[in-house]
Amino acid sequence: MPDLRGTTITWLGHATVLVQSAAGTGVLIDPFIEHSPTYPKDFKLPGKLDLVLVTHGHFDHIADAIPVAAKHHAKVVSIVEITDFLEKKGVKNTQGMNYGGSFKHADVTITMVEAKHSSSIQDGENVLYGGNPAGFILHIENGPTLYHAGDTSVFSDMKLIAELYAPELGMLPIGDNYTMGPKAAALAAKYLLLKTVLPIHYGTFPVLTGTPAELTALLEGSSIEVLQMKPGESV
Repeated sequence: MPDLRGTTITWLGHATVLVQSAAGTGVLIDPFIEHSPTYPKDFKLPGKLDLVLVTHGHFDHIADAIPVAAKHHAKVVSIVEITDFLEKKGVKNTQGMNYGGSFKHADVTITMVEAKHSSSIQDGENVLYGGNPAGFILHIENGPTLYHAGDTSVFSDMKLIAELYAPELGMLPIGDNYTMGPKAAALAAKYLLLKTVLPIHYGTFPVLTGTPAELTALLEGSSIEVLQMKPGESV
């Protein structure tokens, strides 16, 4: 198991991940709760949530950002086009960002990095421009550096992410069809020089066929650990 130095990571199905630092900062990434087939329905979010990170505008990543932010008085962090949209929907506390920029809250520094995907926002019958899709680096003081890749395919500039930020644990999509599958995710883990991979964005819908077992087999012989967790489990 990875040494997270007091930080707790809880996978909540699909791409939804809760990160809680040893100092008590709570970060929820890509909240897909109410309509997610794999969100653990008996799981209750902690009362204290400081940040909600949204990687892009697709429904299965942004669906519960507004109610979660309202209930927990959390700051929503995303690409500027998405935070502008959320502000118009009544979200009072946002931090718009773009690629390469960093934002610090307490003991957690958030950096926005590139992702290879698409992004749009479904607003009733209208489809709105959602800016560029993104990933996030979370650098936790006296703790680990984490990478949530959002929805992405593998790209060679992941080597730059490794060089600039040196993430130890990467949350990588493996489901295939809409994101990279296990073969590409294995290459991504090597580009990123990760110690540990938490597979995300698989098994939620039938089309997402990639599995952690496939990723584990593809990384056999490397030093990279693959976490095989059930929704609601923590490390």
